[in-house]
Amino acid sequence: MDSRLRRTLADDAGSTPVEFLLVGIVLTFLTLGVLQFGFALYVRNVVHDAAVEGAYVAALADTTPAAGVDRTREIVARAVGAQYTTDIAVRETTTVGGPTIELSVRATLPLVGLFGVPGTLEVTAHAPAESFD
Repeated sequence: MDSRLRRTLADDAGSTPVEFLLVGIVLTFLTLGVLQFGFALYVRNVVHDAAVEGAYVAALADTTPAAGVDRTREIVARAVGAQYTTDIAVRETTTVGGPTIELSVRATLPLVGLFGVPGTLEVTAHAPAESFD
């Protein structure tokens, strides 16, 4: 009986599919995690670039701050979708001795696929305000 039990425990027939399945699951989740991280980074970069572009548009002498908000919303909607931008705020401030435009964007950071928690990503951009004076 002892030798039969030893032979049964030492036999590794059929273990290859199980090993393949276990390694395949780990590699699949690792690949999906890397893709999700890349997508979240892409959304962050798009929102940041849209905020910078919107701040520069709002800072032009012949436009209004609302034009910067519209431009920011348009860029984010075109690149990743309108549902990602939850709040855009623009205000005039003074930094380093000159008037500047500050544009803040709160957006959804995708955590699982396209879904995430709204307002978890916040980006702020500044641009020097132009004038005709």
